[in-house]
Amino acid sequence: MFDSNNVKENSTDDFIKIQDLAKLCLRRWQWFVISLTIATGIALYITLTTPPSYVRSASVMIKTEGRGASSLGGDLSNVTGLGVFSSATNVSNEMAAIQSPAIMLDVVRKLQLNISYVVDGRFHEVELYGKNLPVKVEIPHLKDTDFAYFAIKMEKGGKLSLSNFIRNMQEDNKVIQTTLSEADSVPTLFGNIRITPTPYFTGEEDYTIHVYRSDLLSATNSFQAGLSASFRDDETTIIDLKYVDVSKERAEDVLVAVIEAYNESWVRDKNQVAVASTQFITERLEVIGRELGNVDSDISTYKSQNLIPDVKAASQMYMTQANDAGGQIMLLNNQLYMARYVRDYITKDRNSHQLLPANSGMGSAAIEKQIAEFNEKLLQRNNLVANSSTQNPLVVELDQVLAALRTSIVASVDNQINTLNTQIRSLQESEQKSTARIASSPSQAKYLLSIERQQKVKESLYLYLLQKREENELSQAFTAYNTRVITPPTGSNVPASPIKSRIFMIAWAVGLLIPVAVIFVIDSSNSKVRGRKDIKHLHIPFVGEIPLQGKRNWRGKVITNLPENQLVVKQSSNNLVNESFRVLRTNLEFMVSSSNGKVIMTTSANPGSGKTFVTMNLAASLSVKQKKVLVIDLDMRRASLSEYVNSPKRGVANYLAGLDRNWQELVVSISGYSNLDVLPVGAKAPNPTELLFMPQLEQLLQEVKSQYDYIFIDCPPVEIVADASIISQWVDTTLFVIRVGLFEREMLGTIDEYYSTKKYPNMCLVLNASDFNDKRYGYHVDYRSYIKEE
Repeated sequence: MFDSNNVKENSTDDFIKIQDLAKLCLRRWQWFVISLTIATGIALYITLTTPPSYVRSASVMIKTEGRGASSLGGDLSNVTGLGVFSSATNVSNEMAAIQSPAIMLDVVRKLQLNISYVVDGRFHEVELYGKNLPVKVEIPHLKDTDFAYFAIKMEKGGKLSLSNFIRNMQEDNKVIQTTLSEADSVPTLFGNIRITPTPYFTGEEDYTIHVYRSDLLSATNSFQAGLSASFRDDETTIIDLKYVDVSKERAEDVLVAVIEAYNESWVRDKNQVAVASTQFITERLEVIGRELGNVDSDISTYKSQNLIPDVKAASQMYMTQANDAGGQIMLLNNQLYMARYVRDYITKDRNSHQLLPANSGMGSAAIEKQIAEFNEKLLQRNNLVANSSTQNPLVVELDQVLAALRTSIVASVDNQINTLNTQIRSLQESEQKSTARIASSPSQAKYLLSIERQQKVKESLYLYLLQKREENELSQAFTAYNTRVITPPTGSNVPASPIKSRIFMIAWAVGLLIPVAVIFVIDSSNSKVRGRKDIKHLHIPFVGEIPLQGKRNWRGKVITNLPENQLVVKQSSNNLVNESFRVLRTNLEFMVSSSNGKVIMTTSANPGSGKTFVTMNLAASLSVKQKKVLVIDLDMRRASLSEYVNSPKRGVANYLAGLDRNWQELVVSISGYSNLDVLPVGAKAPNPTELLFMPQLEQLLQEVKSQYDYIFIDCPPVEIVADASIISQWVDTTLFVIRVGLFEREMLGTIDEYYSTKKYPNMCLVLNASDFNDKRYGYHVDYRSYIKEE
């Protein structure tokens, strides 16, 4: 039976070796020439059509110390209470901020990068910028989301032709003729546009400029993609910035503008709290200033009307006590006033997203700390809203945090108000005791005392607010830039891309790998029998193999110059194919002599296996050895063997059908082979299988045995029709032909099963179309060096 273990062991040898793959590649060297030519052409096209890009880099150091310390230097701990110092800077956050779209949007607007100027080049478009740009275009009436395009044809002397106007989906094909001196206001599809010469305009320009005006968001995203930032190392706060652009000058300008925009944004962010506090204090100063003027006017009017002298000298002793209590009450009233104002300010809905006044003077450090934390969270929330929307999950989360902080601040202010009220009541009781002792003082003194107290309260509050406003102004004045430029924008004049050497190396590598991969896949996916090595595990006897007739071209097709239906075995020939048939003849004679069988059936599993070719040439090989041989063509459907004798009209089919009685009259001799006869098919029979059951076939074989040394029968393939099974009952030996490159390896087990079950008598195997130059499949001898080819 078929041994599956042997097949499994053989499958481990299917993997192609490196040296075998190299030989397969050498055979198809034309594939590599074509692949390398195509890859080189593609690489050349890429290098010619890709605009060169340049890299510019700059280095900035992020300052992590406080603003006051970095600006003023020295020991400023004595002015810490003025609110001049800021907290340490998070360098990672600053690196993210410097790469933010908001910074790039400021750069795009500042440098007008959403307007690009392009001229046609030989292989690719060339972008104009800086010293290469002769004119600049302003399109003020377009929205930030609009796209626009038009062409400017420049001629010597400043003549301009404007054409091909496109705005979003609208087109206008009219041509506007103008001159550069008259192009201050040109009416177009975009509204009035302005074209002005740059300092680099010479008047000698003669080409067409394509002007593209993209929307701000697209331009920002495009330029944002060219910017990158990274830390130099973990020990420093230096950030290395890189920008890639087709224009060296624009790359440098973008880096400079990014650093400037970041510094300005950082200063604005740090000063927002101080600006809000200054605005609040200024509003309160105006109100208190008016109230203080009214109190001064009341005192002056009352004294003038009542002719009141200085009553303080009369009751100085009692007044001293009252004044001490009044001073404390005044201070507490200031704090109470500010506490109530802050509470009123924070509880109004219109101020829900406004900064709270810092340094409010309520006398509670805890409340001041809460307000500072609230302002910091509010700034973060407003920055996020500016770059996204109120639906952002981070914004929603910050709103919840702010609401909680606001509630906490209101509760703290309420507690502070209750505390201040309790202290004021206690001091008022003490004051009342002191004033009650002034029994002899006139009623005017009491009235004046009340008014003067109000005057002092207003004056004290006014001076306090003036001091806080100056502190905030001082804080803003001390806010310095957060960065220090270590290395200005610099870079090489050699393009960073495309790197021609790398492109060509990759192209050549791909050009070499693609044919190798194709060859590897083709060879690995080949499921056909490839040589002797594929059949070495079979139990069926192997009697010989016939070499491939011809050579394979670069596409793998077999090219042969041998004429069809002619014998290749010659009497005196010593070429490879003749020697192969001699080896096959010797092995077959040994098998036949051991079994005393003269009748040999030749068959195969597939049409086109070459069984007819093997049959005729093996018979010719025996005939030149002076053996009398008869070849019978019983493949009555195709009759390929009969073509060797020009397919006569009478033959074995006529004999089996009873149309001819004497088979000897049907035998045809082959010229040049005296001992070789052929019994052709003759007339094509409509029922060849039924003819094989005729008793004439057995009678024929019995008669020819006595007259010939060997009788070869050419049969149809065993897997196609049942003819071979019918004929096998009268033969002695079965010669099974397998063609390399045609027979499926998975069917080898079936052939071995035929042998083990003795379905066909004395089976032996012949391998046809073997490539003796392919060492991978069992051929390790160079036959060409030993056998002379003809």
